[in-house]
Amino acid sequence: MSEKKILLGNEAIARGAYEAGVKVSAAYPGTPSTEISEAIVKYEEVYAEWSPNEKVAAEVAIGASMAGARSMCSMKHVGVNVASDPLFTAAYAGVGGGMVVVAADDPGMYSSQNEQDSRMVARAAMIPVLEPSDSSEAKEFTKFAFDLSEDYDTPVMVRSTTRLSHSQGIVELAERTEKEPFPYERNTAKYVMMPGNAIKRHIIVEERMKKLAEDACTLPVNRAEYRDLSVGFITSGIPYQYVREAMPEASVLKLGLVHPLPRKLIEEFASKVDKLYIFEELEPVIEEQVRSWGILKAVGKEIFTVQGEYSANMIRQRVPECNSQGQPDAPEKAASGQEKASAGPAVEPAAVPARPPILCPGCPHRSVYSVLNRLKIHAAGDIGCYTLGAVAPLSVVDTTICMGSSISTLHGMEKARGKEYIQDWVAVIGDSTFMHTGINSLMNMVYNQSSGTVVILDNSTTGMTGHQDHAATGMTLKGEVVPAINIMNLCRSLGIEHVYEISAFDLEGLEEAFRRETKRDAVSVIITKAPCVLLKGVAFPNKCVPIPEKCKKCGACLRPGCPALTKNEDGTVSIDETMCNGCGLCAKLCRFDAIETRKADKA
Repeated sequence: MSEKKILLGNEAIARGAYEAGVKVSAAYPGTPSTEISEAIVKYEEVYAEWSPNEKVAAEVAIGASMAGARSMCSMKHVGVNVASDPLFTAAYAGVGGGMVVVAADDPGMYSSQNEQDSRMVARAAMIPVLEPSDSSEAKEFTKFAFDLSEDYDTPVMVRSTTRLSHSQGIVELAERTEKEPFPYERNTAKYVMMPGNAIKRHIIVEERMKKLAEDACTLPVNRAEYRDLSVGFITSGIPYQYVREAMPEASVLKLGLVHPLPRKLIEEFASKVDKLYIFEELEPVIEEQVRSWGILKAVGKEIFTVQGEYSANMIRQRVPECNSQGQPDAPEKAASGQEKASAGPAVEPAAVPARPPILCPGCPHRSVYSVLNRLKIHAAGDIGCYTLGAVAPLSVVDTTICMGSSISTLHGMEKARGKEYIQDWVAVIGDSTFMHTGINSLMNMVYNQSSGTVVILDNSTTGMTGHQDHAATGMTLKGEVVPAINIMNLCRSLGIEHVYEISAFDLEGLEEAFRRETKRDAVSVIITKAPCVLLKGVAFPNKCVPIPEKCKKCGACLRPGCPALTKNEDGTVSIDETMCNGCGLCAKLCRFDAIETRKADKA
C-alpha cells in the first residue's frame, strides 16, 4: 500500500520535484513560496540553496538545466519580475534537463505590495503554465511539468497562490525517479542568445506554443466534467474548488494547463452548456482569449472582480443560477435574478476584528525608528518587517516600492532636489534585502556621485518570511556554516569612506550618528546591529518592570508603540511580562527611572 501524507501545497510541490528526480533547486524566500525550499532541502538527493535574489535563482536553474539535469527555481509573484530577464531568454534557449519555475501569486495581497498575475508574465515570455487546484495536484502537476519541459524543450511555470501554497491536503507519495543528466553537447545556436541565433529561436518558440495549444486538448491535466448543462464554468486552480462547493451539479471545464489554452476543448464545452461563466482570480487571462474566439456568451469580470481572492460565497452572491443550498436554480429563476448581480467586490461579514501588523516586542527596528521619529527624519523604505515603520506611532517610512528600492529612491530625490532636500531623509533597508538588490543601488549612489545616508537594519536574518539565512549570516539553506559576507567591509569596498556599525539599542549613539551623517555631503552608511528577537537562541536576559510610584504619566515609553506596554486608567503604565523581551527601550526612554530592567528569573 502506498503511503499518504497531509501536506501543504508548497510541501507537495517540493515532493513532486523530488519524485521527478530534480537535482538542483534555487530560490529567494518570499511568502507564499518560502516553504517549497524549506521542504525540498530535507531531501538529501537534491542540492538546494537560498540565492541572493530571484534573478540569480533562475540563472542557477538555467545552468543546471543546460548541464542536462532537472532543475527548479521558486519565487513569489514579484520575484518573477526580478527573474524575468533570464526567464524570457530561457524560453528562447529552451532546456537540457527539465526546468520548472514555481510562481506563487498572492491574491488579496496578504504579504505583498501588488496583486500581479504571473500567467500574464508567462504569456509574454511564451512559456506554458500549469495551475493545480489542491495539494495532490500540486505534486502531480509539478512532476508532469518536468516531463512537459523536456518534451517541448521549454521552461514550464507552475503557478500557485497563497490559498494553495498554505492549505493542506492528502497526497499519495511515490518513489523518486532518478533521471540521469542528459549528456552535454555544445550547441551555440541553441544556448548563445546573440541576435542572429535569437531570431531563429523565436521562430521555434512560436511553433512550440502552437503545437502545445493543439496538444493541450488531449492532455490529462485538462478535463471536462459534464453534469447539468444549463450552466457551465471554465475555471482552474483554487477557484475550481469554490465552483464545486457552491454549485456541485454544474458542468465544469477544469483547466490544468492555463497557457496555452486548449481552444477546441473550450469551444466544445461552450457549445454544450446554456450559460457559461469564466471564474478566474485576478486578471481576465482566460476570459479575453475565449471571447477573442467569438464565444461572446461567456460571463466573467462583468460580475466577478479583478481584485482579491475569490470564494464560494462570491458564486452564491453573483451567479443567478445558484441558490443558497449551492444547487443550480431552474432556468426561469436565472432570468429574474440576473439584475441582482453586481460588479463590485463581494461583501462578506467580518468574522474577527481587524488586527493590524505590528513590530514584535523587543524588535531592534522599533528602537532605530524611535530615534528617527524623534528627530523628524523621513525614511525611504524597502521590503521587510521594517516596512511597518510606516504606520503610527512610529510613522517614519514614507516610501516603499520593491526590493532594494529605498537606496535608489533616496538617490533620485537627491538628484532631483539637491543635498539640502534630503538632509532630513535616510534610506532604510534590511540586511537580506541589501544582499538581494540593495548592493546595486548603493553602488549606483557612489558611481554617480550622490550624497545621502543609508541605514542598513542588520537583524541577522530574512525576518518577514520566517527567518531564512542569506549570504551575510554565514549559514546555507542546508545548514552548512560558511564564511559570512561582512556588510561593513562590502560597503567600504565600494569606496564609501563613512561606514559605521552601531547597536540598534544605542539611542544616544544613533541620534548622534543620524544628526551627523544626514548633514554630510557624501554617501554614508550606518549599520544598526541587533538580532531579530524571534531567532532561535536569541533571548534577552532581562524583563522590563514598571515602578508606578515613580511614573510621571508623560507617555514617553509608549511612543514607540511596543505591544507589551499598556496605559492604565490612572495614566501609569503596565508591562505584560509574557510579551516583554527585555530589550530595555522603554526604560531608556523614561527620564524618571519609572521602568527598571531586572533579571528575567527575578522579574
